[in-house]
Amino acid sequence: MKRFTHSLLFLLAFFTSEVIYGQSFAADGQVIGWAAVNPGDPFLAQGGLRYIPQFTFSYPVGKLSMEGEVSADIWGSTSLFNTDSINLDKNLSLYRAWIKLSGEQFEVRAGLQKINFGSASMIRPLMWFDRLDPKDPLQLTTGVYGLLGRYYFLNNANIWLWLLYGNNATKGLEIYPTKKNSLEYGGRAQLPLPIGEMAFTYHHRQAEPDDVLPASMAIGGPCPENRYGFDTKVDLGVGLWFEGALIRQESDILPYNNATLLNAGADYTFDLGNGINVMAEGLFYLQGNKPFGSDMKVVFSGISVNYPLTIIHSISAIVFADFSNKNLYRFINWNMTFDRWSFYLMGFWNPETYRLPGFEQGNSIFSGAGVQAMAVFNY
Repeated sequence: MKRFTHSLLFLLAFFTSEVIYGQSFAADGQVIGWAAVNPGDPFLAQGGLRYIPQFTFSYPVGKLSMEGEVSADIWGSTSLFNTDSINLDKNLSLYRAWIKLSGEQFEVRAGLQKINFGSASMIRPLMWFDRLDPKDPLQLTTGVYGLLGRYYFLNNANIWLWLLYGNNATKGLEIYPTKKNSLEYGGRAQLPLPIGEMAFTYHHRQAEPDDVLPASMAIGGPCPENRYGFDTKVDLGVGLWFEGALIRQESDILPYNNATLLNAGADYTFDLGNGINVMAEGLFYLQGNKPFGSDMKVVFSGISVNYPLTIIHSISAIVFADFSNKNLYRFINWNMTFDRWSFYLMGFWNPETYRLPGFEQGNSIFSGAGVQAMAVFNY
């Protein structure tokens, strides 16, 4: 809460003192209401309201441009378990708070921001700093505190460099949190291809397994973690991509200190009716004591189908297959979009234990079968 208050006051003071003489200032946002029912055993119902107010500005600084955004994430929910237990939950936090300075071939952005990249869409080895859920139509995700610089070459190649600080909770696919008050750093190089692009990515941090492991398995402090990523995407009429990551933790005590994630995918829009878009991905997740070792292996795949019924109505479906645990996850969503309002009705049919990679685990509202309705107002 203290970080939220200080950051909000700083940005509001900046806006009111400088932006009033600038080129543009906008205030908009989203109001989201949802309700879900899972009639299984135990019975579970949930309702909630979320508000994301957003303030943005932009104005010229000589030949450069300065932009900024501050937004909050305010929500509350009520959950009913077995008709006899009610749980209330609420949150108030910054959603975004950043300032960006940009020129013709570069940009530098500082603050609480979204950093994401990669070619994959559903099961992403390079989901390092975000948790974009493929079944979430709003694509909301927490951000990270840091400094990001990007330079764009005239041949469409570009390089990214980042420095992160103060992100103590786990993010992306992390199992262990980052050591408190430690710096993280990394970079990415994206290179054009005649029919697509490819990229190489690196990130370093100090992981803190002792915050997660039981006392009997404590390793006695943080351990260095290095991540190496590669991704490419080409268009051959059919979109094809490959994305992979090697994550190495420098420890001889952890059960496995190497993880390998490999993803291959394709998508195509069939000329049937209004156009049926089909996307498929497969993921191999390996853990071992050596790089690319497979002492533990998980094989996962996903397929999504999207069909626009009319300008207003569309229907989509996603099916995930966990081959290692022999489980299927099924979601279907009907969407109605108007000028300011959007409505969603989702049905789901999943295993009783929810284990989608990178997202909430165990028992959740999406365990078993049920329905969820959501209304969104944009202003």
